[in-house]
Amino acid sequence: MRNMRTTVKMMALVAVIVLFASACATRGFVRTEDAVVDAKVDTLAGQVEETQERTMQNAERIDQVDQRAQAANMAAQTSQAAADAAQMAADDAGNQVGAVASALGTLITQITINEAQGGFGSSQSELPDAARARLDQLVIQIQGAGQSAFIEIEGHTDNLGEESFNMQLGLRRAEAVKNYLYEQHNVPLHKMNTISFGESRPAAPNDTSDGRAQNRRVVIKVRG
Repeated sequence: MRNMRTTVKMMALVAVIVLFASACATRGFVRTEDAVVDAKVDTLAGQVEETQERTMQNAERIDQVDQRAQAANMAAQTSQAAADAAQMAADDAGNQVGAVASALGTLITQITINEAQGGFGSSQSELPDAARARLDQLVIQIQGAGQSAFIEIEGHTDNLGEESFNMQLGLRRAEAVKNYLYEQHNVPLHKMNTISFGESRPAAPNDTSDGRAQNRRVVIKVRG
């Protein structure tokens, strides 16, 4: 009987020890699992933060790209507007040229007065008698056009001397013709226009005296 009790006690003690050991093992397992979970959570949190950081960086890059795209679009619109304005200006200039040509009318006659035809000597702008006679004949010729006639007078020179001097000389020659037509034949001033081309439009090469004589001239165009 005593041995039975002793055995029962021993079995109970073993059971308690087993339960205690199992509980300790369970708590150890739980602590281990908690540590693993915490590590995973920390890793995941770090990845989330990195993802958020990359997202913010991408958003900034997208904003920069949008800004550059908007700037490029504005520049393109500005360029197009400038191109449109230039085209409109060109069209307007073309229309004005066409209107002037239409207002002046068609070319009725044209004469040239140069040194070879009794015109201007070198560096001279005064009208010689031979040039005056040719202008008298011109007036008789255009009398049929009446007040509708418009006279263009171009002054030209050879290439001797400074370009600026030749421009002024060409204008003096053209003005000499206009003044003669006004003073001697009462041609209205508003019906005449003078312009100088200086040496820029030679009628002949300037490398010979004969060529330079041809270039010292006045071209008179009558339109109506």
